Amino acid sequence: MLRFMGAAALAATLSFGPVAGVGNSSTPLQPIRAIATVQARPALAPAPEPQFGLTGVHETGLAAAGQSATDFRAWLRRAPDNVARLTSFQDYLNAQGVGAVIPLWQLTRTSSSWSECGAEPFEAPPADKWQHIVETLKFVRDDVIPRVGQVEALSAFRNDKLNACSNGAEHSAHREFFAIDMTPVTAAVDRTAMIRSVCAAHAHDGRAYDTGLGFYTGRRFHVDSSSFRKWGADGRGATSPCVNEA
Repeated sequence: MLRFMGAAALAATLSFGPVAGVGNSSTPLQPIRAIATVQARPALAPAPEPQFGLTGVHETGLAAAGQSATDFRAWLRRAPDNVARLTSFQDYLNAQGVGAVIPLWQLTRTSSSWSECGAEPFEAPPADKWQHIVETLKFVRDDVIPRVGQVEALSAFRNDKLNACSNGAEHSAHREFFAIDMTPVTAAVDRTAMIRSVCAAHAHDGRAYDTGLGFYTGRRFHVDSSSFRKWGADGRGATSPCVNEA
């Protein structure tokens, strides 16, 4: 016990006693405390999830099975390299002033026949074809949406193999990413009202945008900007519903 007390007293003397040989000051030294030299690093915020128009999603239920917003997110997780490609595509559309016309994730929908054709439900459009869709989106923005409200894209770019399997025309505008098949989001716009409104849009500005306009069954219609024309369900101009609206 005495040995322990002696050691403690010696330690106290070393900690608080004056330092010999340093002037005549008798001011005791302060206790030595450890100084933290490494500051805690702030936690890094997680990288923002690319939205691609996924905020406030509106879907009509007319898209093919496997092409919903939830399916798109799953597709991105399976093919993460597409995030960078689509981010560049979104930046390009934004720079052209058409980035918010139709949600970008819908512009990656391929064909309603994707599953039967053994294809992907979504595909990042090739960069060398991005410019083709700009005029189409401008026509949709300036003439279609003001008449029928927001639209949902059901099919856009199709590669050659998928286009052939989907019974697309040999020179389909979808192959070069000029075309979008779409439908009005608002259920109140029935087929008759849709045809009347879209035909009026085509008559007003179709030539200026080189717009091709076709109608399918129900409320699905096609818009492209590869050449000025119109057609009905059988692909002929004479059967276009717009003929009766002229």
